[in-house]
Amino acid sequence: MPDALTKRLVDAFRWIDPGPESTHLVSDMSGWWRDPEILDGLGPALADLFRTDRPTVVIAPEVTGYLVGPLVATALGAGFVPGLKEGADRQIAEPVTWARTEPDYRGRTLALGVRSRHITPADRVLVVDDWVSTGAQVGALYQVIRALGATVVGCAAVVADCPRRSRPAWPSAPS
Repeated sequence: MPDALTKRLVDAFRWIDPGPESTHLVSDMSGWWRDPEILDGLGPALADLFRTDRPTVVIAPEVTGYLVGPLVATALGAGFVPGLKEGADRQIAEPVTWARTEPDYRGRTLALGVRSRHITPADRVLVVDDWVSTGAQVGALYQVIRALGATVVGCAAVVADCPRRSRPAWPSAPS
């Protein structure tokens, strides 16, 4: 990633202390989405990590992945597919392929899915997210991609702070 973009990302980021009842600080990346130079540079910078792998589609988990995923897909000339999170109120009137995560940094497990018709065995899929802490969501999306017969080309993230040993078999994983 270009040094100027990295500096802008750091400058636009904040940690927020939600108060004494909280056990951890909360990350605030909203400044990233307010800065037009970050929006202009982020997609190409992450796309360049996997451009030679020729992804045909980018998948990103909701919610904030929906911001960075289309930027990367556009830079690659690839399609974008949303990674859905299972919820009690979610009703999807078409087949979805689901996988459950390993426990995340809060100890939660989630189900992530993709509308099955959007991924084919011919696809080369890049998973993209803004922040990867444990790799749990990335791992679940890898399971979905493989269950649909497509090829995982890797994961590109703005921040990847999970230890390498806990990463879910990331091809070409950045250090």
